[in-house]
Amino acid sequence: MTPVSDEILDEVALTRSEYEAIVDRLGREPGPLELGLFGALWSEHCGYKHTKRLLRTLPNASDRLLVLPGAENAGVVDIGDGMAVAFKIESHNHPSAVEPIQGAATGVGGIVRDILAMGARPIALLNSLRFGDPGTDRTRHLVSGVVEGISNYGNCIGVPNVGGEIEFNDSYDDNPLVNVMCVGIIEGRRIMSARAESPGDLLVIVGAKTGRDGIHGASGLASRVFSEQAEMRTAVQVGNPFLEKVLIEACLEAAKLQCVVGMQDCGAAGITSAAVEMAARSRMGVKIDVTKVPQREDGMNAYEVMLSESQERMLLAVKPTDNDDLFSLFDKWDLSSSTIGEFTDDSDVVVTRGDDVHCATPVDVLTDAPEYSFNAPEPSYIASIRGAEFASFPVRPMSPEKVVLGMLRSPNIASKRAVWRRYDHQVQNNTVAGPGGDAAVIRIKGTAKALAMSVDGNSRLVMTNPYSGAAAAVAEACRNVSCVGATPIAITDGLNYGSPENPIVQYQLQESIAGIRDAAIALDVPVVSGNASLYNESPESVIFPTPIIGALGLIDDVSRVVGPAFRDEGDFVVLLGSDSVWDIAESAGASQALHRVYGIAAAGDVKIDLDLEARVQALCRELVNDGLVKSAHDCSSGGFTVAVVESCVLGGIGAVFKAQTKLDQSGWLWQLFGESQSRIVVTADKAHVDAVLERANQRRVPSSLVGIVGGPSIVFHEENVSIPLFMAEQALETGFNKAIGEATERGRLPDRLQSALAHEFMTRNP
Repeated sequence: MTPVSDEILDEVALTRSEYEAIVDRLGREPGPLELGLFGALWSEHCGYKHTKRLLRTLPNASDRLLVLPGAENAGVVDIGDGMAVAFKIESHNHPSAVEPIQGAATGVGGIVRDILAMGARPIALLNSLRFGDPGTDRTRHLVSGVVEGISNYGNCIGVPNVGGEIEFNDSYDDNPLVNVMCVGIIEGRRIMSARAESPGDLLVIVGAKTGRDGIHGASGLASRVFSEQAEMRTAVQVGNPFLEKVLIEACLEAAKLQCVVGMQDCGAAGITSAAVEMAARSRMGVKIDVTKVPQREDGMNAYEVMLSESQERMLLAVKPTDNDDLFSLFDKWDLSSSTIGEFTDDSDVVVTRGDDVHCATPVDVLTDAPEYSFNAPEPSYIASIRGAEFASFPVRPMSPEKVVLGMLRSPNIASKRAVWRRYDHQVQNNTVAGPGGDAAVIRIKGTAKALAMSVDGNSRLVMTNPYSGAAAAVAEACRNVSCVGATPIAITDGLNYGSPENPIVQYQLQESIAGIRDAAIALDVPVVSGNASLYNESPESVIFPTPIIGALGLIDDVSRVVGPAFRDEGDFVVLLGSDSVWDIAESAGASQALHRVYGIAAAGDVKIDLDLEARVQALCRELVNDGLVKSAHDCSSGGFTVAVVESCVLGGIGAVFKAQTKLDQSGWLWQLFGESQSRIVVTADKAHVDAVLERANQRRVPSSLVGIVGGPSIVFHEENVSIPLFMAEQALETGFNKAIGEATERGRLPDRLQSALAHEFMTRNP
């Protein structure tokens, strides 16, 4: 047999050494279809070649955990009252870079089907988005398309989109990030498994007919660096949200039938990954006849049928008898369905076209992707960032008021109302708190309970210090949940990085996952599911390392929930986590102020005290649930100043913040906008403020009485800085659209990460 060419290996995203390993394990050269199956199942997207060993270090021990990470389509946790919650975050970065509308839409559809496969009704969606320079035509095109794709799909399927975040950074110019989290409820704790029970169980496909869209999506788009010369549009799927809505209802009904024993989404790699992974979980073989697969295009061959990523398809493992009700159910919903194969008592994946056998390959060889390990040294750019001298930055003749308003207009801080107003966040009528706050809150019908959920991540922090930055992402996601009074019970992670073949990215990965691990342990939250998206780079740029954390929290009494808005004249403002409002220069590293004023993405270091973080969050939850505070809002991007301005604007009321220290003329920018971790702003009335401060003292949490709510302005330092409330609101509400609509003169990042950071630091550091 003629050795396979490098061009063919590149098409299926396999290296020469991986191909040789396949030949060695099979004892022969793989056939054309087998090579496609290996390319899909050994892809980064399906095989997790560069992250699997690291991900095994993440904690997952919890009395609530009902499904181990990686065992099924999504993590599942018990919430009592006979109910469980399935949730997971997934990315659709590469497809969204090629076709933003369909890439984002099918990302939503895919994560919804992952939750559906667990037997859960999807009840909430959240998204975390990253884009490049907001003033360029490409970024405007991507933002418009991604938002349209998310809103169109989510609105049509009737699942509320209740929260999320959007950030801009030049590193995402070529590689936008679209991470979507879905949460679903399982009643009666009847969790569906993605496996068969016995040999002879049938493999049934239901939903859309199979076309040629999405072929090589997992191997081509998600497992290699983008090239301007590569035409990848055929690897992007096309979604049909109306069909997905019908599929949701039909599959939830089907899950109640005794004949249905397993369910799996046809996502990345289509029937290949769905069927082979079901067989692997079942410890059986599977036989598939591609002529039985309903097809919407003529002349499709076995390769195309097996590797198509056509959307809105589910595979079911079904008992061979007493299944008439199942097919009648699908007929009732007007869904195409067909028995395409069966599970066998051997260990092979056999694909036929009628009587012609196209492959017969051991399941364990197909699913045993190589695992790569690395121990990369710290890259030199981190030392350069860490060694920045803030004292050497020139004192610029800037008005603090103008800087405050400029910060509020920043597209990374300004309200994203223009985006989330396009999402239906009230459908299903369970939304207690939707977009615009710290965490979304969804009531659980029939109980006093509610679920809180948030997604968060700060790539500048991770770029500065991968360990601390990733730990901070876990802390902030859980802090958001704690601010509404919920106890974080589990997290999911979306890991977005450049090429894992680059030692710099390897270091970022290994340190980030270590940070997630330690933060999860400190905050007592298991990591129950997740996703890794690598190769997010092009010949021109590579993204900042971007771990996104989705946090799920449980609220026992939904009536106790608070929001971030200041409420009543005369209420006292208390800062938890620090005994001083005014921050110091050490908290300026990777801050929004550093980037906004000096044009520097990162400088200094990022530090987080996980023990303090745990105490601050526990105290905040206690204060909320005991009814001692009226509002709570975490300090994150923009620090204390932005947090309290947001609370004022949301509440429609001003506040006066006292001067604890003199506003230093050489460092007031960091005093106002430093981004120290582990801080929450709460308000309490006169009757409860002393109890709040006493509780903080008892729980060993630094705290400070910092201001009083009231008045038409937001005043800092005894009127040294005063912003009329209406001007602050205008800046927050108009900044996003203004930034998207105006061109900027900032250049793109150089081609490689290390030189990019060195270049940016040297040329932009005054």
